[in-house]
Amino acid sequence: MADRTSSSEAERFDDEKNGGRSPTGSFVKVKPMEDLEGGNDIERAELLPTATQQQQAPEKSSARAAVIWMVVNTLATIGIVFTNKAIFSDPSLKLAQLTFASFHFFVTWLTLFTLSRPRFAMFVPRRVAIKEIIPLAVAMSLNVILPNLSLAFSTVTFYQIARILLTPTVALMNFVLYRATLPRNAIYALIPACLGVGMTSYYDSLPTADEKVKTTSSIGVFFAFSGIFASSLYTVWIASYCKKLQMNPMQLLFNQAPVSSFMLLYAIPFIDTFPVWTEVPLNRWMMILLSGGFASLINMSQFFIIAQTGPVSSTVVGHLKTCSIVALGWMTSGRAVGDRSIKEFSDWPTIPQLYVDKEFVGGCDILVSMHQNGELAKLFEEKKVLAPPGVGEEKPASE
Repeated sequence: MADRTSSSEAERFDDEKNGGRSPTGSFVKVKPMEDLEGGNDIERAELLPTATQQQQAPEKSSARAAVIWMVVNTLATIGIVFTNKAIFSDPSLKLAQLTFASFHFFVTWLTLFTLSRPRFAMFVPRRVAIKEIIPLAVAMSLNVILPNLSLAFSTVTFYQIARILLTPTVALMNFVLYRATLPRNAIYALIPACLGVGMTSYYDSLPTADEKVKTTSSIGVFFAFSGIFASSLYTVWIASYCKKLQMNPMQLLFNQAPVSSFMLLYAIPFIDTFPVWTEVPLNRWMMILLSGGFASLINMSQFFIIAQTGPVSSTVVGHLKTCSIVALGWMTSGRAVGDRSIKEFSDWPTIPQLYVDKEFVGGCDILVSMHQNGELAKLFEEKKVLAPPGVGEEKPASE
């Protein structure tokens, strides 16, 4: 009995000497450092976080960053569309497109240069040979110049609705260049989008009698579709170049933006028509600076969104921008609510309804709007139909 007691006390003393507790509440033996360093790999692996635990934090962080950049891109796009439309409404600035594009690229590079400084250290710059990124720089230039020309010669509504075609065009280019495919249901969903752009292109380019109503010119339509092609190619190439050059979005844009800006300097003297800069009002200068800030945010956010979601998925973000810009653009276009708008289609079942040559014209509210715009009288003249009393007649001055 004494031997057993002394043995237990000896074991307890050894445990206390080694400084740990056992699973049953007594002390456990802790391995020295040299044993741990040379110990079993399985034992050491238990002390490390699992692969799932390591991936959860980056995935959450990357999803959060993607959402933030989507919000930034949406707000900056809405801002730059209406800012540029106001700038290009000035005839003296309308034909200085290359200068604006070069300015936007310079502001983008300057922003990235600031963010790469040790005070901010948001990314580490990496250099790449200029010849490696010249195709991407050309695509970036066309991606800015052609849409700006479209915006200068078309309405805000048409400009933005036409951008819906980016999704099917990017999907087609992705398939042609890299054999990347989409699910069949996704392809079916693109068909009504294309039809909607076609309808808008037709109706928005029709001339109107009211000078206050803004329409899209034929050259505006041409620039719009050319810009869609350039933007789609640029979107596909961004993802490809990030993988090819093994760069993150900021590093790639930091190399690409100054090249694009410098390339345009050669063409500016031959293509752009400059205004008298001293006659440009102060509010226009403020808009130009604001446009450069918006452009910088758009360029950076676009690269991050494409890197996180892929080329095709990144264009779907544009649909939110389309809804917002079309609504605001319609409010500033001067068109009546019933002029080929949502209310026009909702008013079709109203009574009375008008048919001309067995063709349905519209319900009561539509007819009133057409009469006020003078479109109803023109329709009767084209169809050689005797107009009802009061249609096409000028109102007395007393009214």
